[in-house]
Amino acid sequence: MKQTIGYLGPKGTFTKMAVDSFFPSQTSISYESIPSCIDAVQEGKVDLGVVPLENAIEGSVHITLDYLIHQIQLPIVGEIIVPIRQHLLIHPEAQQDYKAIHTVYSHSHAIAQCHQFLHTHLPHADIEYTPSTGRGAEIVQEKGPGVAAIGNELAADSYGLSIWKPDIHDFPNNHTRFVIISKNRKQINFPNEEKITEKTTLMVTLPKDYTGALHQVLSAFAWRKMNLSKIESRPMKTGLGNYFFIIDVDQPYDDVLFPGVKAELEVLGCQVTVLGTYSSYHLHRSKRETLTEKTW
Repeated sequence: MKQTIGYLGPKGTFTKMAVDSFFPSQTSISYESIPSCIDAVQEGKVDLGVVPLENAIEGSVHITLDYLIHQIQLPIVGEIIVPIRQHLLIHPEAQQDYKAIHTVYSHSHAIAQCHQFLHTHLPHADIEYTPSTGRGAEIVQEKGPGVAAIGNELAADSYGLSIWKPDIHDFPNNHTRFVIISKNRKQINFPNEEKITEKTTLMVTLPKDYTGALHQVLSAFAWRKMNLSKIESRPMKTGLGNYFFIIDVDQPYDDVLFPGVKAELEVLGCQVTVLGTYSSYHLHRSKRETLTEKTW
């Protein structure tokens, strides 16, 4: 079935890498920001959207979480985990000299993932945040020598840049979770890919802050032996001290355990919303390298 996939662009982003790998025969459309990509799904301009949700080093991508909670509520129907390698990219005519670089361009998460490298080698350089790593590479192509970008090998190939310093991220186990969103709650499956796990993501809102409230919430899962792989609080944006919780459960939604949890928490005055039940897949390094060779 032919579908149109929206993603955080432009070309050369890690999101595009995920889309090319798991949707190779589909039409893809890039969007400059995460909200604009989510808007496109809501407005029916694309069938699916692929946006970053969490990085192993920097944590959650808050703009994704908050936009899906507070602005447009679309279900999560799939997850792709991509290994992240950040490189220092320069114009092919530039000198390989740290002192010659006065500005570094990239997405805020990429900058944060390479903080120690920048602190050690480029403390004099200005940092300019861009909507994506691909846009940072595009700016270096436009401006020429004297500036650098942080991005992947696809960005280097796409914009004709040189990888001067490879693998500059501070920690080796660098991965990013990308979620697939859709107006249709039908789960996305990739039969030829290796599935990691099944997940269900919930939003739980407490009626008020009181002693033992979070313990009561977690107990509803614990005595049912439901494993939680993540729990995170985010502000409700209604005043200080008001939070909701995002909880990832490592199993698909069923007709027994999850309704039981929901009923138990609602008795406590909590609101429970299922954000999605979906399969999680991993982009392996060997496939990523093949994708790099064949795509650009």
